[in-house]
Amino acid sequence: MIFADRIEAGELLAKKLLKYHDADTVVYGLPRGGVATAAVVARVLEVPLDAIVTRKIGHPGNEEYAIAAVNEYGDEVFNEVSIPPSLAEWFSRAKDDALGEIARRKILFGSKDGPDVRGKIAIIIDDGIATGLTMLAAIRAIKRRGPKRIVVASPVAPPEVREMLERECDEVIILDGSPDFLGAVGAYYDSFPQLTDGKVIALLEGAHMGGIKG
Repeated sequence: MIFADRIEAGELLAKKLLKYHDADTVVYGLPRGGVATAAVVARVLEVPLDAIVTRKIGHPGNEEYAIAAVNEYGDEVFNEVSIPPSLAEWFSRAKDDALGEIARRKILFGSKDGPDVRGKIAIIIDDGIATGLTMLAAIRAIKRRGPKRIVVASPVAPPEVREMLERECDEVIILDGSPDFLGAVGAYYDSFPQLTDGKVIALLEGAHMGGIKG
């Protein structure tokens, strides 16, 4: 399945999430691209939108290879069992840097004091899931906020990642879960531009005003 852009992907996800329309629900998007998809879903469902900020940590020898992710609470998620002792000092510094960037973005996006999700339904959305590390970190952050139900929704994810996420939350909705994963989320989109922080802010502000900008 190929999506025209993040907006079309959000519209298709929203159709799968209509049972949460106007419910006691908060939609969370993972910045940056996930916020664009989540904003569409929040608009259709007529529920609040917020950003949930996590951060990948790339291998010191290859930044593109994510070995871990962290959330605002310092929870760590690894793609291996643990960090080897030889990388412990490096990882501690990398985690501190990641937590600093998370704090910066939370303030920037106005999500430091976001909607109260305690006792409500939390829907966490990304524009695509490859390894599942950042989504897993997001799930664990939201769990700390006390929702009654956590739903993960994304246009695409490999089946093994979906299975991992299903063990961590109440419901997972994936539009394209083919085992023949194309290797990169962007390969599932005709248009997949990088979003700026400014665009994320505009999307969040547009949602707070009852619409979507751009």
